[in-house]
Amino acid sequence: MSFPRRRESTRSEWTRACAGVARCGAACQPNSLQGFATICAAVFLLACCRAGFGMDRPVKATFEGRTAEHKWSLKELDASLPVNWSDFNYLVLEIRTSTPQRFSLWLHTTNGKRRLMLQPFGQNVWLRASIPLQYFKGRDQKGSDMASASNRRTNSFWMSVWGPFGDLKNVQAVSVAMDYPLNRPTLEIRAVTLSKEDAGSEFIEPDKLPVLDEFGQWAHADWPRKIKSRAQLEKELADEEKSFGPGDFGFCQYGGYASTQAKATGFFRVEQIDGRWWFVDPDGHLFLSTGSNCLGPARRGGPRPGGRGTSRGEASPPAPRDPQASSLATRDRTVARMEAWGLTTIGNWSSLRPPENQRKAYVVTFSGPRTETSFLGMQDVYSNEFVARAETAASEQCAPRKDDPWLLGYFIGNEPPWPNRESEVVDLFLKGPDTATQRKLKEFLAQGDTPARRREFVHGMFERYLALVGQAIKKYDANHLNLGIRFGGTPPEPILRMAKVFDVCSINVYEYEPTRQMKHVYEVTGRPIVIGEFHFGVPADGLGAGLVQTASQAERAKGYRYYMEQAAALPGFVGAHWFQWRDEPVLGRMDGENYNIGFVDVTDRPYPEMVAAAQATHQRLLDVHAGKTPPFAERPRASDVGTPESPWSR
Repeated sequence: MSFPRRRESTRSEWTRACAGVARCGAACQPNSLQGFATICAAVFLLACCRAGFGMDRPVKATFEGRTAEHKWSLKELDASLPVNWSDFNYLVLEIRTSTPQRFSLWLHTTNGKRRLMLQPFGQNVWLRASIPLQYFKGRDQKGSDMASASNRRTNSFWMSVWGPFGDLKNVQAVSVAMDYPLNRPTLEIRAVTLSKEDAGSEFIEPDKLPVLDEFGQWAHADWPRKIKSRAQLEKELADEEKSFGPGDFGFCQYGGYASTQAKATGFFRVEQIDGRWWFVDPDGHLFLSTGSNCLGPARRGGPRPGGRGTSRGEASPPAPRDPQASSLATRDRTVARMEAWGLTTIGNWSSLRPPENQRKAYVVTFSGPRTETSFLGMQDVYSNEFVARAETAASEQCAPRKDDPWLLGYFIGNEPPWPNRESEVVDLFLKGPDTATQRKLKEFLAQGDTPARRREFVHGMFERYLALVGQAIKKYDANHLNLGIRFGGTPPEPILRMAKVFDVCSINVYEYEPTRQMKHVYEVTGRPIVIGEFHFGVPADGLGAGLVQTASQAERAKGYRYYMEQAAALPGFVGAHWFQWRDEPVLGRMDGENYNIGFVDVTDRPYPEMVAAAQATHQRLLDVHAGKTPPFAERPRASDVGTPESPWSR
């Protein structure tokens, strides 16, 4: 541990504040009881709002190895910090990291450990992190999928609320930990205080604003691929376009394998042939769905309170010379890349609309019925309102598409966040407004209120949701597939069994290989499987690693090959979609995520390692899935010290 130089300490700020209060009192009536009372009251109010005078010395932690943790007692950080944090709402830190790599912030109490996962935006800039203490105590009840239920953003960092949770009545120490750190990163802390009010999370080095350059790249780091001028960017994109052309994948017009033949029905369907599942395209060719989520124009990110030089440090992006021409050029470039790289499907949440003569297979994100009352994504499913809105949603979204041969099918939801939180859902409905679901719930619990019965009721709600939505979709579009609800994590088996009603079961699996999860889902449901999301990322260039880290771009490309081919070797596999097409914004999307997970970067240039990996794997995928060729078997490295069994194991 070393101690860097720092600005004037928080203790000095406190001293100045108290002196200012004293001067104010002296200006009134310095020798009166009233003046003295004024000073005491003001100082008391300051003390009530904040605890901790400031650190005597900053601390610096260096991370290396598989898991590195640095722990400090409260006395080491600031002897004035209390042990009972129950009356405070925020832990306020001033920190600087040399890396955008995620780290755990642990609070050690006499009753156990509490944790938040912190992801700073960028690197090499001092920032203030005003961290809500409520997220060490438990989750809130916001969100309708797993990401929106767990991710919380600020202007300088974002956090994942994963636990473990507990009270903060007797805090003894604070620690920071990082798994598989890259390049011996450092974390400096120069102020630690407790506050009842939100101190604001901002970048606090004015001379380093804006923290983004005009191209949306992190300004305070350099790397070989970094764009330095518009001319450089235009030249690189033009050079890439010279290499475009259809790849050697053996595809027909729909992206199926032209050398194969099954029954043609004019629409996509699924069929099990010789023990292995396949999509079958409208012309009867076997088809595997390889694609990416979020294909379409770039988005700048989450809330934007201002322009150049704001506290969030965003530079104003250069306006395209011709916005319409720029949009069409991006569209055409994206379609050409799909053809050259062997991607057959436009994935979820995509705005890409190719020209009529260059169409691609695509999926639809079905926007399910939303009732006035809902909790953790669970709607008031027993209400007439839900039934009517399911009909309306299917009529509006499915009927116009029922004759489109390019449509693969509908995803009817995404990563329900309530599995293993069923009792919370019950409590929320019981405490909420009068609804049909609440009335039915009260009748049910009158026969016995136990955790098992609460799970049973919520699972019944979910089963009703799937049935009504599925029936409405088939009523208005009997030609296309129900692709399921894109389960996240590892849903309990009773929930998985409900997936038997889907044509295809979709799961989002963030692992180095998805084989264990796929085998389990296939065993429980018997349905073919499409992976709705997976990715790998590198913590560098101002961006976080994503949910699954690799040591470099070369290892990230290796991860794509390993994951995709290991999945394709299983009989239930019919496709996998990468998340996502473009790196996320450096200052985060709406919930804070700012990951290096794109096929292309924030300037719309491809990562050449990823391109080569996709092309190599997509040329082999037919034979791998048919069992004629063994899958790629080299596991990617998370860092120089190796790879964990799972990114979730510790």
